[in-house]
Amino acid sequence: MNPTIERENRYSAHNYHPLPVVLVRGEAAYVWDDAGKRYLDMMSAYSAVSHGHAHPRLVGVLAEQAARLGIASRAFHSDRLAPFLERACELTGQESALPMNTGAEAVETAMKAARKWAYDVKGVPAGRAEIIAARGNFHGRTIAIVGMSSDPGYREGFGPFPPGLAVIPYGDARALEAAIQPHTAAFLVEPIQGEGGIVVPPPGYLAACAEICRRHRVLLICDEIQTGLGRTGKLLAAEHDSVKPDGLVLGKALGGGLLPVSLFLARREVMDVFEPGNHGSTFGGNPLAAAVGLEALNVIVDERLVERSAESGRYFMTALQRLDSPLIVEVRGKGLFIGIEIDPARASARTVCERLMDRGLLSKETHKTVVRLAPPLAIGREQLDWAIEQIRATLAELEEPRERPAATGGIR
Repeated sequence: MNPTIERENRYSAHNYHPLPVVLVRGEAAYVWDDAGKRYLDMMSAYSAVSHGHAHPRLVGVLAEQAARLGIASRAFHSDRLAPFLERACELTGQESALPMNTGAEAVETAMKAARKWAYDVKGVPAGRAEIIAARGNFHGRTIAIVGMSSDPGYREGFGPFPPGLAVIPYGDARALEAAIQPHTAAFLVEPIQGEGGIVVPPPGYLAACAEICRRHRVLLICDEIQTGLGRTGKLLAAEHDSVKPDGLVLGKALGGGLLPVSLFLARREVMDVFEPGNHGSTFGGNPLAAAVGLEALNVIVDERLVERSAESGRYFMTALQRLDSPLIVEVRGKGLFIGIEIDPARASARTVCERLMDRGLLSKETHKTVVRLAPPLAIGREQLDWAIEQIRATLAELEEPRERPAATGGIR
């Protein structure tokens, strides 16, 4: 075993099952291991590296700001926060933003805002507000959030969970309408489920949910931590259904692949329920994070990463759907957010990912059956063609041996 992996296994909690590779360097769409081997990164750290590794503009801003002022806390103002929040609101069409660090923190912020809005604005009796989520969701790993999960692996051993959380089938707008009751505060939903297996709902699903929420005075909150900022070929995945939610959660790519940055954004009526002392974070909105977050947003616009994701995603998806392999159940996704579902009777998605790693392509399985493909948004056509060939060859290797035709002649 690699000594670095062995050492990590000795001292680290075993809450991950990483592929057996030790990465030491990254640049654009590539990473290198401790033996000097180069890999094409088709994972992008769960979309956190949408800009590519070590993007020079982002690294430059990080270094410059770190030398000026890194952490000051929200006990004081900084010159970096306002421009960051203004740009984020401008691009997303939201009126106000609250900065946090990780995606899970931003989701918790959204849940707190929804409950307080229900009590202060909607008039729900104290302690009765309910939040609805969708089956197969992944919104984070805090106690409250896993209380909304339908995955036993995320829940077992961590209860009891807070009350006021309900789960309905994903992709079924009628199920949402049936679940809403007078005390419902919000519907929290991923426009496309990432950890659920790159699950794309039926066309018009999110628009139908938005209409139902408006009619029942329920907040629609979109978790776009993975799908946001160009990943699906739109700046926000909700735009595929022409939906502007009441609340929006961003993270991952917002930190430019360099540090954790997240936001909860909402219309003013929702955000104004917060008062000094209600909610906060020592690191949330720090000058370093704000400077990098602002540059991350500007790079997305300046380098047309949304448009490039849409164009490359169409090309990549078409090529993958043409692969002729009995191992493939389905290829699905939008933009550069694609999943290949593998027939578990023929192979595991883990095995596929391990074989791809051997060939120099890094990805990771989700739910044991889906190979996730989410490269940096600026990936080139030549790199995609190479990836397609590695996937084709890997699937061919894993196919069951086909019956060979009988020999018809002797040695010549």
